[in-house]
Amino acid sequence: MRFFLVALLFLGVVDVEAQVLTLEDAIKIALKNSLDIEIARNNVTANEINNHISVAGGLPLFDASFANTQSLTNLNQKLSNGTTTLRPGNLNNQLNSSIGASFLVYNGFRVHATKKRLEALQQQSEQVVNMQIQNIIANVMLRYYDVVRQHSYIETIRQSIEATLQRKRIVDVRQSVGLANNADTYQAQLDLTASEQELQNQELILMQSKADLMNLMTQSPDSAFVIRDTIIVDSSINYNAVRENIKNNPEVLSAEQQILINELIVREVGAQRYPAISVNTGFNYNRSQSSAGFTLLNQNYGPYIGLTVGVPIFNGGLFKRQQRVADISTKNAAVTREILINNLETSAVKSWQAYQNTLQRLQVEKENNRIAAALLQLTLQRFELSAATIVEVREAQRSFVEAGYRLVNLSYSAKLAEIELKRLASQLGI
Repeated sequence: MRFFLVALLFLGVVDVEAQVLTLEDAIKIALKNSLDIEIARNNVTANEINNHISVAGGLPLFDASFANTQSLTNLNQKLSNGTTTLRPGNLNNQLNSSIGASFLVYNGFRVHATKKRLEALQQQSEQVVNMQIQNIIANVMLRYYDVVRQHSYIETIRQSIEATLQRKRIVDVRQSVGLANNADTYQAQLDLTASEQELQNQELILMQSKADLMNLMTQSPDSAFVIRDTIIVDSSINYNAVRENIKNNPEVLSAEQQILINELIVREVGAQRYPAISVNTGFNYNRSQSSAGFTLLNQNYGPYIGLTVGVPIFNGGLFKRQQRVADISTKNAAVTREILINNLETSAVKSWQAYQNTLQRLQVEKENNRIAAALLQLTLQRFELSAATIVEVREAQRSFVEAGYRLVNLSYSAKLAEIELKRLASQLGI
């Protein structure tokens, strides 16, 4: 008769060949195999590569060129003094080479603004990784505890089936001595069949919940594993601490980086309205040689240095318009951040309300579950003594199953609220 002492969150008999999966292992596997995190980390790597002064245009530019041209010409030359020169098959050679460098001196601090923007993009991509990590952990925890919940349902149904079997044994004994009719036996068999069908349906739900968990972990959906765990709710969460930590949420930090990025774009666009000054230097070597004509050899070489100043005078107000559009984008980014914070705070309030409500109801439901188990035990004892009817036993079973379901659902709901509050406060971890 020990089946009355309900351990609703115990996972029951397990297959010794199946691997035992813990929450910590599930999270580690999911984080290691997550394709979303892999994409986010690749974006971080790309932004790290781009975050360089050369991409911002702050390093000198060096270039070199070399050209060597050979030609074969026929010369037909008539001079003013009457001299005529006819020479076919003349060989000509022209060699041009140079090496140069350009040093940017000033361009309205556009290089500085671009470098800062590249740094902000890298930091923003890192926050996206953190956001993906928090989301993956939260989703794995939800699926993991859903499997625990489905296991608990199965355990409750099995205990109800055991009660039905005991009732059927009592009826069979009574019938064997002529104290029960076939109707009681048929009803007990129908109740047993219905419970077994419910058990099979619940086992299907469990297998599908396991497949969803495996999908999050990027594992084969038919992987064999068992979970030996219970739903334990952390009752020490403080709402004020959660709300204070919302500012550290990766989504909020990413939105703040977007504001900074747009502000730097404004500075970059505005810098185009200022003069650009650069210093140019290098070395040229040019040589031209011909086997006929006035100039048989012409060669010159040497260094050079110069200063280039570009002053934007008029382009139809293009830069000014671009800057105004960039200002609007910055304002929109700030508004988006405020909307995000408001949504997160609203989610925190709703999750806190659900958390508090379910914790209070959970204490009451634990007592109800204890009473329902005791009632079923007492009713079966009375039925065995012919002091209770089959209807009373069935009603006690129904109350026992419903109380078990409510307890498991409340535990799961409280855990969902706890996970969401910790996710909002960026406090989820292994």
